[in-house]
Amino acid sequence: MSSQRLFAAVLPPEPAAGELAGAVAPLHTLPGAEDLRWTARAGWHYTLVFLGNVDEELLPELFTRLERAAHRTEPFPLRIRGGGRFDGRALWAGAAGGLDTLRLLAERAHAAARRTGVAMEEHRRYTPHLTLARSRVPADLAPFAAALEDFEGVGWEVGELALVRSNLPAGGSPGEQPRYEVVRAWRLGR
Repeated sequence: MSSQRLFAAVLPPEPAAGELAGAVAPLHTLPGAEDLRWTARAGWHYTLVFLGNVDEELLPELFTRLERAAHRTEPFPLRIRGGGRFDGRALWAGAAGGLDTLRLLAERAHAAARRTGVAMEEHRRYTPHLTLARSRVPADLAPFAAALEDFEGVGWEVGELALVRSNLPAGGSPGEQPRYEVVRAWRLGR
């Protein structure tokens, strides 16, 4: 039986991603930047819930449940704001705006997957973040996060929930990144 590596996400629109790209470009010149694995712009997203490998036979029910979760959630405002880090392993951009609704959508997507029968990890409080770079070994990411502290992106209205497939690199080339592909997307609200 085949499976797909999936996650539910909110994708920033091009103007917001472009603005963030402008703020991130100078970070590549900071000491230690060459040791980080920078996420390609095409991979920027706010993960709501990581589903892992999902059996194909579960997809029809998962689609139905995620569609229901999307329709029960009204569109909401969001913008990329500030930056932070998870230990010395990941640098991220934060979010501002309708964070309560974003968290609610994450909860609903998690519940949809769990009720479908997807084996879910322990549920933690949702921290909205868009991963910009990762480090294989603990790194001092404080200067990178500080450089993004005052970043305030253009706002947009989140209008859909996306189910994204993560295609892991097959070649093993240094710096090769996963390719992300939207499997389905559902409009928020009625």
